[in-house]
Amino acid sequence: MEEKESEFSRTSEEEQLYKDVLKGNKKTIVDHVKVCLAASSRPQKLLDEVLLPAINDVGAFFDQGRYFLPQLIASAESMKLAIEYLEPMLKEDSDKQDMPTVVIATVAGDVHDIGKNLVAMMLKNYGFTVIDLGKDVDTELIVKTAIEENAKIIGLSALMTTTMQEMRVVVKTAKEKGYTGKIMVGGAVVTQEFADEIGADGYSKDAAEAVKVAEKLCGLA
Repeated sequence: MEEKESEFSRTSEEEQLYKDVLKGNKKTIVDHVKVCLAASSRPQKLLDEVLLPAINDVGAFFDQGRYFLPQLIASAESMKLAIEYLEPMLKEDSDKQDMPTVVIATVAGDVHDIGKNLVAMMLKNYGFTVIDLGKDVDTELIVKTAIEENAKIIGLSALMTTTMQEMRVVVKTAKEKGYTGKIMVGGAVVTQEFADEIGADGYSKDAAEAVKVAEKLCGLA
């Protein structure tokens, strides 16, 4: 895949790191992070001007139909490895504002979590603090955690028409318990119409769009 022309000035080492994300090079990406650091690249620059633009481009390619789900997953996983390596240095290096917290879960009765896991990974890659409660999660636990953690967003996933009705219960329970954040929903059977019907604040059809919706709900886009 041919990369997009960059608005940033990157060294040759940083350009290789950018390509690692585009190509989903999980085996080499951490080594190339180390090469960049040895060549005096700042951790925050690697995040802001290399990794995030790369995953943005991956999302754009996915939207355009030039990338498909396996490529999106490989790129997200490779970026996750890079960020995990950089994370301790980013905390020392950065005056970056704290990003919002998202509580994410597959609703009660549903044991499917591949899509939810990808959304969680993408949100983490974009800097969100993600609390992943897993699959088949009780409604009360989702709402309780969101309130206790002061989460800006509850993200709900369902893959079956039977279990997606549990999203309605979560929205209702959250309102009853006084949760003041936003609720976004997604999954193979979920639609914008269903999201509107149950009173959810946002809907995304895939992981790449989920990031955009989350940023919009938090006033970051």
